[in-house]
Amino acid sequence: MSDRFEIKGGYMYGSFRAVVNAAAGISGSIHDDQTAKKIGIRGGAVTGTNHLDVFIPVLLEIFGQHWFETGSMSIFYTYMTTDREEVRAVVGVPPEGTRHVQVEAWLEMRDGKKVGQGTVSIGTPNQPSYIQAIEMKTNGEEPRVLSHIKAGHKMGPYDVRITQEHVDKRLLVTTDPIDWYKGSSPWGNSVMPPHTMHDALQLNHREGALPNRADNTSVGFYGATEIRNINGPILVDATYKLYGNVVFVGVTAKTEFFWYDSFLDDAGGKRIAEMRKMVRIMKSSSALW
Repeated sequence: MSDRFEIKGGYMYGSFRAVVNAAAGISGSIHDDQTAKKIGIRGGAVTGTNHLDVFIPVLLEIFGQHWFETGSMSIFYTYMTTDREEVRAVVGVPPEGTRHVQVEAWLEMRDGKKVGQGTVSIGTPNQPSYIQAIEMKTNGEEPRVLSHIKAGHKMGPYDVRITQEHVDKRLLVTTDPIDWYKGSSPWGNSVMPPHTMHDALQLNHREGALPNRADNTSVGFYGATEIRNINGPILVDATYKLYGNVVFVGVTAKTEFFWYDSFLDDAGGKRIAEMRKMVRIMKSSSALW
């Protein structure tokens, strides 16, 4: 897929991409049209992490392959899109030759509405990312759906291996299936699109990682995702050790939520990548509210 980049006002604008709601078939989820409309959303929502793939052409244009080695993306999701609505990535352009830098980044629709807001970086910049800078706070109400999840809860370790077959299936709906995802890369094995990097780093869907919700019929969604390549990239068909912990549990006017950190190490114990993730539960979907 060809790319046209436009630079204006110190930002690089990528091409618009129609992001597929790959999770539309999960009945009872926020991605299912019927369930979404039942809780007041206009249609089945595209998973927030699906949008992250749209950043890659712009990040490669600005940072080159080094983004997969020491780059990050830290995005707070601000608006839910539906199947094949178009978004584009916008990234601040750093001074040329900078190897340790963080810049503003966001995803926007054709009408200018922001789908996600945050930062991207390379190397070890000297300021916190967008998500790391968020104050962890709650409105004072006690969680009901997430009442069994507590800050400090540890998860893992798990053995994780993402196969080329898994990536190939993902590429059928990936907006930008670059060649490095398809069998080889400058690092040997294939690398992964951000959505699949998230698959490797996610803990909330792994068996036994978290206590069961008090209401298993409640509807959840991703509120924010930060992926950090420490000694990247995460390689396809390599085995890693995954573990993490819950950072914070809280309540807002419309949701319950929790944040967790996850860590991915190689067989020798070297840190490859990390993630901070926010998971939210719609109060309106639960009889407990």
